[in-house]
Amino acid sequence: MNAITRTVSLGLLAMCMSLQPDVHAQTAQTASKLPMMQTTSTITTLDGVQLYYKDWGPKNGPVVTFSHGWPLSSDSWEAQMLFLADHGYRVVAHDRRGHGRSSQPWHGNDMDHYADDLATVIETLDLKGVTLVGFSTGGGEVARYIGRHGTSRVKKAVLVSAVPPLMLKTTDNPAGLPIEVFDGIRNGSLENRAQLYLDIASGPFFNFNRPGNKPNEGLIQSFVVQGLQAGHKNAYDSIEAFSATDFREDMKKFDVPTLVIHGDDDQIVPIDAAGKASAKLIKGAKLLVYPGAPHGLADTHKDRLNQDLLAFLED
Repeated sequence: MNAITRTVSLGLLAMCMSLQPDVHAQTAQTASKLPMMQTTSTITTLDGVQLYYKDWGPKNGPVVTFSHGWPLSSDSWEAQMLFLADHGYRVVAHDRRGHGRSSQPWHGNDMDHYADDLATVIETLDLKGVTLVGFSTGGGEVARYIGRHGTSRVKKAVLVSAVPPLMLKTTDNPAGLPIEVFDGIRNGSLENRAQLYLDIASGPFFNFNRPGNKPNEGLIQSFVVQGLQAGHKNAYDSIEAFSATDFREDMKKFDVPTLVIHGDDDQIVPIDAAGKASAKLIKGAKLLVYPGAPHGLADTHKDRLNQDLLAFLED
């Protein structure tokens, strides 16, 4: 290409470009007309942990928060959240730090931080008149929240298959489980935690190891998938948090109507050392015993649990 041809070509290119509309301006103008979309919901704690949360139902409805068990996520509460949201309640559940879609901090995997994270969710969303619902480890989270933060924002509380008052057997808690039980869980987690979660879900969690109980593959797979979303270190540390934390002093601070729900065939958190003991410690607490129910009754007995929660909320 000679110099004259090059000059003409550049001139034609410049002319064509000047006649075209500003693509960037068009893109910006188009984008400004699109609705804002939020694809994830997170709250950041003071120590920099991002907590994923769900906020379903009418925003002006009575508020119910859900705290999940180990090693699960807020997905484990879907049946109850959908049911209550359909009945006009605002339902909020977060993935505990290190679990589900929340970030995985190396430190802070203990009940004090769990309770403070729940407080962060409640205060950030400015929730008031809340009914706190906690399952298993989440029941400990609820108890420690009340112990540390009081009940100024709390209307009622529900403990479902919950670990309080203390799971570990000690000299002053002879009904608890021996340390070897929890050491076994720790060893299983280090050796092959995928297999550990599969064994728990296909056996004692849902009582699929009981004669006549047919395993439900969907529930088993859901448990394993949720468990493997949790950080390895976070789930490992949480074993000590749910087994060795003493909630007895926290439970003395309950001053709101409290419902305790527990299955009498719970192989994970035995009812005598947990549900029955909690009902005795919490002043005025009501105990509902589900005959033959396993630990994971939020799935196996979801219809009854949904109705019992609704009746308690409306009482």
